[in-house]
Amino acid sequence: MLSFQFNTTKCIISSPGGLNTISDICNQLSITKLLVVTDQGIVGCGLLEKLKEQLHGKFTVIVFDKVVADPKEQIVLSAVAMANQHNVDGVIGFGGGSSMDTAKVVAVMMDSQQSLGQLYGLNQVQGDRLPLILIPTTAGTGSEVTPIAILTTGETTKAGIVANQLLPDVALLDAQLTLGLPGHVTAATGIDSMVHAIEAYTSKHKKNPYSDMLAKQALLLLSKNIEKVTFHGEDVEARQNMLLGACLAGQAFANAPVAAVHALAYPLGGHFHIAHGLSNSLVLPHVMRFNQSNTAKLYSELTPYICANINTSRSDQKICSDLIVYIEQLIARLKLPSTLKQLDIREHHLERLATDAMLQTRLLTNNPKPMSHDDALLIYQAAFEGAL
Repeated sequence: MLSFQFNTTKCIISSPGGLNTISDICNQLSITKLLVVTDQGIVGCGLLEKLKEQLHGKFTVIVFDKVVADPKEQIVLSAVAMANQHNVDGVIGFGGGSSMDTAKVVAVMMDSQQSLGQLYGLNQVQGDRLPLILIPTTAGTGSEVTPIAILTTGETTKAGIVANQLLPDVALLDAQLTLGLPGHVTAATGIDSMVHAIEAYTSKHKKNPYSDMLAKQALLLLSKNIEKVTFHGEDVEARQNMLLGACLAGQAFANAPVAAVHALAYPLGGHFHIAHGLSNSLVLPHVMRFNQSNTAKLYSELTPYICANINTSRSDQKICSDLIVYIEQLIARLKLPSTLKQLDIREHHLERLATDAMLQTRLLTNNPKPMSHDDALLIYQAAFEGAL
């Protein structure tokens, strides 16, 4: 009998227009003065005003809107300072993964005597946190249901805080907040979610029936809707399906952790500031091809949830090969870049990328096939050329 532990967010609300309930949620959590953690993109497109309209006259609202992609430690510390200055008693993370990750750490640090540096690693957080609500505006990271926050710690390096205190009280999924998302962002974040589900299902450590179930359902929702929302972004039902798919994938990988796709994606973000979803997309097929000798059966089990048209009556290896080609074709149909050289990365950069990828031991240990520096370099070379 398989023994496992599964942790997730206490309450998940999936409802188009669900933002209208935010006042009730804050009241239930006894919040009176809250910090909204967000970014300038959310401010610029008017989404922040929608949130503030729901809270106006009922709560004291402090806004921290300085979050950027791959947030550095100083951004988190600035948000903590603002929260302390106004003595807030609750936090809302409103935006993509970076805003939600920042909000998580702020909520923890407001209720802790620990320094930021003491929080990194697995279960290093002591004490509790302030009441925390996470509202994603992209269907991608699944951060609203993961006990993980990723911060930039140096010029090109990232580190993670992993602790159950980072799980929020409420995750609110409202497709109305994603309607204005550009197609290329929709596509990249959607592939990011698919990576979460695929890697959770094939994770070497902590793979479990609950995560497996969620990963399959996530892939079904994501694969059926990703092209629709990329090119017909006004489709609310498809948008809500994507949000739910991203959430389910987030729950899956929060308990059966991701692996080499993410390990090789992080240096692309660190060195070249490529968005996380796109970084995953660029290396996904090539990591899958590398893993195929160890995971063909698992990949073939996922195939019907990704593409119903692939013939699954053949060998696992053939099914797996067709699945990888299908994913490459999907990325092309979504009009995402498919090679590193399209993004002005040069071949002489690949050695450094491989070296940095090997530092991601927290992720590589979960990969179903051991990966060496030379393996990583070959994968980057394949991603550079787009070689099949």
